Amino acid sequence: MNAQDFRRLALLLEDAEEGSHMGAVDFRVGGRIFATLAAVKQGYGNLLLLPEQQAAFVEEQPDLFLPVAGGWGRMGATHIRLATANEDALAGALRTAWKLRIEKNGKAGKSKRASTPKSKKRTKPR
Repeated sequence: MNAQDFRRLALLLEDAEEGSHMGAVDFRVGGRIFATLAAVKQGYGNLLLLPEQQAAFVEEQPDLFLPVAGGWGRMGATHIRLATANEDALAGALRTAWKLRIEKNGKAGKSKRASTPKSKKRTKPR
């Protein structure tokens, strides 16, 4: 697999869009990033996962997945080695990141609505 495969598979996901953040190609759903090609020069695609998901991916296929270095990696940002990946593995990993982003987008929308103050009833002056 390569960057073009990553792009093609990411954009097959419903409502996915390509964007750019700090000069790197990213993929978004609902305006929020779920994957990037920020480390493509090093041969990686990046997935934004939960730390638990990342741990499962790395444990299952350590030759394919590894945490991004530093704080982003501790929060779940995960590299996938493009040259090692097959289409099923890459598509499945992208789907996992995409689905997580949709779930987070839904929760964020609910909390925004819940925290929006209700309009006060206006009373007519007597």
